[in-house]
Amino acid sequence: MSDCIFCKIANKEINSELIYENDNIVAFKDLNPRAKMHFLIIPKKHYDTILDIDDTKIMQDIFKAVKEIAKKYNIDEKGFRLINNCKEDGGQEVMHMHIHMLAGEKLKTTII
Repeated sequence: MSDCIFCKIANKEINSELIYENDNIVAFKDLNPRAKMHFLIIPKKHYDTILDIDDTKIMQDIFKAVKEIAKKYNIDEKGFRLINNCKEDGGQEVMHMHIHMLAGEKLKTTII
């Protein structure tokens, strides 16, 4: 989608600090972090929400990215939190499916 900020990041039309990339997925640092480490993991192909993904390879690649990022940033032992906000009532602000990965400190158990 031509007006989607995450599509522009995935297509490298907007500079972002990419921390992971494969054929289907990119991950980058969140500009407004909610934890010491806050990454966004997105499919390169535009899907409005997680409910729109009909390709199991995309889902596999998302979770492969999670594992590789966790190892790269040494958070695989201490842990991290994954969040997917889906649609308006779920708190989704950018209508391009994305997973928040938060880590680097003891996270509160309350909902973000």
